[in-house]
Amino acid sequence: MATQDIFEKLKKLQTILVKKYDLEQKKEEAPKQLGSQEELLARMKKEYIEKNNEYEEVKTKVGQLKLDLDEAVKSREKGEKGMDDIQTHREYEALEKQISEATEKENEVRKELQKEEKLLEEIKETLKINEDMIASQEKDLNSSKDSLNKELASYDSELTKLKKDEDKITPDLDQEILFKFQRIIQRNSEGIVAVRNGVCTGCHMILPAQFANLVREGDSINFCPYCSRILFYEESGDEDAYNSYFSLEEAGSLADLDDEDFGDEEGFDEEEREEKLYDDADEELENEEDEDLDEEADDADEEEEDERSEEEE
Repeated sequence: MATQDIFEKLKKLQTILVKKYDLEQKKEEAPKQLGSQEELLARMKKEYIEKNNEYEEVKTKVGQLKLDLDEAVKSREKGEKGMDDIQTHREYEALEKQISEATEKENEVRKELQKEEKLLEEIKETLKINEDMIASQEKDLNSSKDSLNKELASYDSELTKLKKDEDKITPDLDQEILFKFQRIIQRNSEGIVAVRNGVCTGCHMILPAQFANLVREGDSINFCPYCSRILFYEESGDEDAYNSYFSLEEAGSLADLDDEDFGDEEGFDEEEREEKLYDDADEELENEEDEDLDEEADDADEEEEDERSEEEE
């Protein structure tokens, strides 16, 4: 298959894959919102159960207080009726004490009962509100589930169509190139980009002149050495500037580099160039360290002289 045909297929495949990966991501993230709704509903139900347990406890306490109040009232009434039958002062004092204690207990129990009945009513009202909120949340959740199912079905339908379009293109492509191409698109959304005026339009890095001319010839599949995208040549408006910049007579395989810096140009490659740059950087760093040591030595000498002068004085 001609290289140009491969480029055209990759461009079409890129459009398909971008849509495919976008839909797959949406399909993966769609249930997350549903999960948050389910989590909220579970928390509301848990709170409702806790509040309902509190309601039952207060309700039991109110029932007991009513029994205590009834007992205190009966004790007081019994003492009051017995006043008519007393014969001695001692009996009077005993009945009076019974009535007083029964009345005091009656007042305490009645006060406590009123407090607990008020609390019981408040909890009951809260439970009613919670029930309504839970019912509303369950309704929203069911609605969201229906919408999600429709949305997922729509995604699946689109993905099925894209898969068919993808299968029409991929069998004719080299599987290794296809694998790399898919991985690149998953990271960058673009797997094949143009080279204009010797610049990769994907990462906007200037390509080596010899490599850029190789892409321009279009006889092979080339990957950007910086961003790994597949490259194809595209005419630019300033073709004269391109030809001038990438003239092999002026630039060679490495633009603007001479033998004094890097030695024999023909045997020189990118790794040697990087090694040369690192060596220069290390040498510059060593020079800076030597200068710092010299300055520290000078400072030490000056301090020693000052101390000697002070001792002499």
